[in-house]
This record gives sequence, structure tokens and C-alpha cells, in this order.
Amino acid sequence: MNNSLYRFNKPENEPVKSYAPGASETVCLRQTLKQLSSEEWDIPLIIGGKEVRTGNTGKVVMPHDHRHVIATYHKAGEKEVQAAINASITAHHEWSELPWIERASVMLRIAELFAVKYRYLLNASLMLGQSKNPFQAEIDAPCELIDFLRFSAFYGSRLYAEQPYSDKGILNRIEYRALEGFVFSLSPFNFTSIAGNLNMGPAMMGNVAVWKPSTTAIHSNYLLMQVFKEAGLPDGVVNFIPGQGSVIGKVVTASPDFAGFHFTGSTATFNTLWRQIGDNLEHYKSYPKIVGETGGKNFIFVHPSSPSLEVSTAIVRGAFEYQGQKCSAGSRAYIPSSLWKAIKEEIGDMLKEIKMGDPQDFSNFVNAVIDETSFDNIMSYINFARQSPDAEIVFGGKGDKSVGYYVEPTVILTTDPQFKTMREEIFGPVITIFVYDDDKYEETLELCDHTSLYALTGSIFARERYAIMTALDKLRYSAGNFYINDKCTGAVIAQQPFGGSRASGTNDKAGGPLNLVRWTNARTIKETFVPPTHYGYPFLG
Repeated sequence: MNNSLYRFNKPENEPVKSYAPGASETVCLRQTLKQLSSEEWDIPLIIGGKEVRTGNTGKVVMPHDHRHVIATYHKAGEKEVQAAINASITAHHEWSELPWIERASVMLRIAELFAVKYRYLLNASLMLGQSKNPFQAEIDAPCELIDFLRFSAFYGSRLYAEQPYSDKGILNRIEYRALEGFVFSLSPFNFTSIAGNLNMGPAMMGNVAVWKPSTTAIHSNYLLMQVFKEAGLPDGVVNFIPGQGSVIGKVVTASPDFAGFHFTGSTATFNTLWRQIGDNLEHYKSYPKIVGETGGKNFIFVHPSSPSLEVSTAIVRGAFEYQGQKCSAGSRAYIPSSLWKAIKEEIGDMLKEIKMGDPQDFSNFVNAVIDETSFDNIMSYINFARQSPDAEIVFGGKGDKSVGYYVEPTVILTTDPQFKTMREEIFGPVITIFVYDDDKYEETLELCDHTSLYALTGSIFARERYAIMTALDKLRYSAGNFYINDKCTGAVIAQQPFGGSRASGTNDKAGGPLNLVRWTNARTIKETFVPPTHYGYPFLG
């Protein structure tokens, strides 16, 4: 038996490749894109390690060329969902009892496979299936996925080592058990790394999962499952069941073995499933752990002391990278009147240079939004602003879905700080700007705090330190991730653990140790070496 007490060194974040013209990684990625775009995958369910094909299928297309099919996937029905639950429970005993260092070894092997063997294939899958440019694909998966895996092993080792104090004559210890049942993981389309972590974070702590991937990210998510298996993840630890959310959710939340819910997606979906969980509480063996990161209406707040070009760059990057389809994307900005003219001109100059199109053309900064439903929703907000007397479209505002789902980077200016596009999540390349009087800085900070239901990310731009401290105080609960003189996107694993509160989720900080703690069911054990032999205490005299 290996009884060593292993302690991992703290990992470093996976270096991000540049994909600059002529770089060796650029050549490799282009070759992989060419190969992958010529293939059409058949994607089954994976239940207990076995491929299951139901015959009820859907198509996976490129968002930037929706006539191009890259996969056919099979959908789970109620029978398959129950089979996935059964497979997870079967796998639970051996996986949860496996020494933690063995589970960590699987995590690290997965990370290494994506760093070395499957880096370009995963990158290409995101570019084709989720319409990410090479840089956005690279920072998502592989890099963030690798960081999730390596740091979960590191944080897991630290957590297991944390033990209580033992007084004289006794021994106290804590056993970090897995949850008693399975975790239901429901992953989003926009970050494949998150899909990996929703499953592998709980798995690191000995849990098993039933996983519903996003329909529009199935291509890259299926690749994750294949690499999980190659790395030695035992059958049934993660069960892959694409399909209709309402069908899967109904079966999952009715199961007595439902023990946890790990989610990233819309606030509405999270609230619906939380209600279903509440309606079934009397059926569960234990209260389920619920962890969710949901919507955002993220802000960029500008003080009059700010350099305009820094603000303009943050707005363009924060609002328009990956077409604004990040939970953290900048969606509203508060700009002092003294800076608006300069910022407007600088944003305009940048947008004149930005190209939009197929991600396989590496000169395109902006690509397509994920699907037609998203396109129609984004354009409805733009058209609302176009027709309103309280707003004007300063830049962009056009969309075209004839070939791909393309929406221009759009800047809306409003005179109403409570305007619809200042309050509601759009999840597209649209930012709304409210210009305030320079002498109303604190008043406008309070306005920013109270405008939206969400509290995910936000940033303050200022040179004056007192102004920064005022913003930190006034916006204390407005953002779970707060940035000073930086855009409101780009959280890095272990550096800025990610999550927000209010309508943005449970703020359990993915990418840090707090999230892993949630997937444990602790048992405190006290051993007394010499037990007492008489009931009396000294006070009885």
C-alpha cells in the first residue's frame, strides 16, 4: 500500500500560445482546422462507459456557416437518463473510496493530454463548433481547462491536509467524504473549460456525475469525454447525456440519489431547477449541494481622472471579445461627460479596424454568435434601442444570419440610466453607455449598484485613489469579481477565482479552493484514548 503523504507544489498557469503569423503553433492549428472541418462526427451518449445511440438525433453546425454540419448527436430520453443515474451510483463506491492521490493522477493526466496531445484538436473544435477565434479558443480550452485540472489536484491536497486540533488524550480528524449520491452537472456553450470543471471538480473530491452538455457545445464536450476515458477515468464516474433539458431535469431532480447540482448558465434555468429541487426535498437522502454561476450585467465605471484610451480599449475588449458571449462581458458603461467625446472617437477608430467573419481567418477579431435563437434575441434589443427616443445606436447595430449568425459590435447611448439595455442581460456584442455629469460621481455609483439584479463582474477606471476607494465601498456587493483599471473579463484560475452573487449565482468561486469544499460531505471523528469510568464531575464534590 502507498501510505505516503503527498503534497503538490503550487502549479503555474498554462502558458497561452500566441498563434501569431508564422508561429509553429499557427501551422499546426491551421492543419487541424482543415482536417476537422472535413469530418462529420457521430456523437453518442456515454453511459457507464458504453456508447448509446437512441436514434433521436440533432445536428451540430458551425455558427459562422450554419449550412456546414460537423456532427450528428443522439438525444437522451427518460430511460437513458435513469440509466446514467444508475451507472453513476454503481461507480460511486469504488471511485469515492479510491485514494485521493489516484484521483488527482487522473486529473493531471487529462491536463497533460490536452496540453500536449490534443491541444490543437480541442482548439479547432471550439473554433468550428463555438465560433471562437484562435486566441479566445486557446485561453478557454486548452489553457483554462488545464488550469482547472491542475489546481483542483493542488487545492484538493491542501483540503485533505486540513485537520482539527486535538487536545491531550484525544485524536480529532476530519474525513472529507464524497456526497452521498450523484452530482448533476449542467454546462454552458460558451466555455468548454467550465464544462470540464463542472464534472472534474466534484470528481476530484470523489463524486460521480450525470452530465448534460449544452447542445451548441456538444462537439468539444464529446472530445472531453473521449480524453477523460483515455486518461483512465473509470466508467460511470461521468455519464454524458445530451438531450432536452426539461426531460433530463425532470428525471434527475426526482431521483432519491440526487446529491448535488453544479451549474453554469442562465438565471432563469437555474431558478427553474432550484424550484424543482425544492419540490422534491422529501425524496432525497440528504439536502443537495447547489452551486451555480448564472447571468450578469457587468459594468465599466469611469471616473473623470481616467485616461480615455485605457477605458476605450477595455470597452472594446470587454464587450466584444467572443461576441460578448462571456458571463463577465462588459454590457453597460458609465462615462463622465468630460471624457465621452474622446472615448467615443477612440472606440470608433478601433471598430473601423476590427474585422468580423469566419474564425478560420485569423484576422477576424469578431465571429458569429452561437445560434439563431441568440441572434434573434440580440437583434431584438438592438431594434428596441433603435426605435426608442431614449437611446441611439452610436456604432454597429446591423445583423445578418443568411450564412452565419453575425451581429456587428454595437454601442448604444442612452439618456435613461434605467433603460432596458442597461438592466437586462443580452449576451451578445452590445454595450450601452450612460453619460453622467462629472460632479455626480458618487450619485452615479449608487445608480450603478441599484440598476441591475446581477452582481457578477465590474470594473472601475480612475487615477485618483480616493475615487477608487469610494467605488470599492459603494459597489461592495455589485460584483463578485471587481477590477481596478482593467476590463471586467479575463479571470484566471487561481489568480481571480470566479463567481458573483445576487442573481448571478451562489458565488462559490470556480478556480479556487472554495468550490471544491462544496463537493465534500465532512465527517468529524473523535477518538478518546483512555475513556472515563465514572459519571461524576469535580463540581459534585
